[in-house]
Amino acid sequence: MEDPMSDPKQTRDPVERLADTRHEFGEHGGVNMSIEASTTFTVMKPGTMPELFEGRKAAPEGCYLYGRHFNPTVYQLGQQLAAIEGTEAAYCAASGMAAISAAILQLCDSGDHIVASNTLYGGTYALLHDFLPAKANIRTTFVDVSDLAAVKAAITSKTKAIFAESIANPTLRVADISALAKLAHSHDAQLVIDNTFSPLLLSPVALGADVVVHSMTKFINGASDIIAGAVCGTTEFIQGLMDLHQGPLMLLGPTMDATVASKISLRIPHLALRVTEHARRAQVFAESLQALGVSVAYPGLPGHPDHALLLRQRSADYGFGGILTLDLGSEQMANDLMDVLQNKYGFGFMAVSLGYFDTLMSSPGSSTSSEMTDEDLEFAGIGEGLVRMSVGFTGTVAQRWQQLESALNDIGATRAPLSAAS
Repeated sequence: MEDPMSDPKQTRDPVERLADTRHEFGEHGGVNMSIEASTTFTVMKPGTMPELFEGRKAAPEGCYLYGRHFNPTVYQLGQQLAAIEGTEAAYCAASGMAAISAAILQLCDSGDHIVASNTLYGGTYALLHDFLPAKANIRTTFVDVSDLAAVKAAITSKTKAIFAESIANPTLRVADISALAKLAHSHDAQLVIDNTFSPLLLSPVALGADVVVHSMTKFINGASDIIAGAVCGTTEFIQGLMDLHQGPLMLLGPTMDATVASKISLRIPHLALRVTEHARRAQVFAESLQALGVSVAYPGLPGHPDHALLLRQRSADYGFGGILTLDLGSEQMANDLMDVLQNKYGFGFMAVSLGYFDTLMSSPGSSTSSEMTDEDLEFAGIGEGLVRMSVGFTGTVAQRWQQLESALNDIGATRAPLSAAS
């Protein structure tokens, strides 16, 4: 396979690529594109319609057909995602799980096999562990993807995909994307990377991945008001997702509404500012927590097992991500901390999801990873005292740190005093 880094489009900063998509105007010349609210689209000549249905003419090069197939506003948002990820094309769906499901079903048929990370979002785990074997006879072997020998040993003649998260939810282990891509390609499989935790920070296709999926509900949208997903890949792959006969996005119908696409599109231009500030504050808090003697995991800390790996893979302008975890040792201590932070100090909210402008806190073992068995939780290293914190950017850093330090002192989780972070 050709080295993706030899492509000048891949080596450019994603924000530079994104700027090149700013050529769409509204219907009457507005600086923002129009919202195309039509479910169906007019053809100018009767012969065009059968060409569309037979796949001999495809939107948007030809004409648009039907809103479940392609919509101009949703298509334009896909162009923005493709620019961010450095792919030929992308298309958007009604949720991150719709995007993941469609990508897997496009790659795998009944009887095929997947090798997946043992640390995944709970919904993805349930899809691979429970739903696909029962409904489609597609089976998955879960391994520690940081153990490349284990990944290689798990690959069979039926393996069509390796699936991993760029930064794992919730353990924050970093995937060695280049190494996983080489393994996948040497066995005629494709590498699918969920890049939800690290938009802009990591560009998986530039590192060798074939398909990138996102839950745009999180950092890309940024306001926790919209559910959305995206699949990024080659033009051939995206067109396959929309095929009228076997396309998972076309036939299963997880259609994104045009108004939703327009709202997300207007937030993407300031994505770089947001992810940079999320990461800056997460770095400050992680360093301060470590100085307090709290068990904290954050890829920006030199002691993190994948710190050097992320340094090699990342785009340096965007920090090390906006998520950190604290291990409080027990579910009770984890709950006590979140309770005090929310209800006494107003530090953030006890809620699942991430990438919001306020800090969101959850205990993954009893929430976003609760679909996993006890054995798999242990295998993944997700303890009952783990708190996942998506660091927001409201308030000042000093104010939020004072609240966090006070809460830790309140529950007896610190070993040494520390002055306020700055």
